[in-house]
Amino acid sequence: MAENIAEVSDSSFDGDVLQSELPVLVDFWAPWCGPCKAIGPVIEEISKTYEGKVKFFKCNVDDNPVTPGNYGIRAIPTLLLFKGGEKKEQIVGMVDKAKIEDALNKSL
Repeated sequence: MAENIAEVSDSSFDGDVLQSELPVLVDFWAPWCGPCKAIGPVIEEISKTYEGKVKFFKCNVDDNPVTPGNYGIRAIPTLLLFKGGEKKEQIVGMVDKAKIEDALNKSL
């Protein structure tokens, strides 16, 4: 995992994501998920581009079932973009870099 992408858990989600001053992109994933592994390097690359502007977290849905349940996540990978404690964007599945960057640019 890239150095500027952190793990977030059910217990740390509120403080790390909802109370963040910066927009936050959360990647909901699982170790057994092929598309999750495929999108990982794309998110790592984007996290370097947006360092200091957007915070990046990964949430393992197997280890943290409460948060995905709270946001109605039914498929992974799912990317949720939060700004000011509110969900602004939801991207489901393996998507290209441009779609993720477009969502991030709207939040800046």
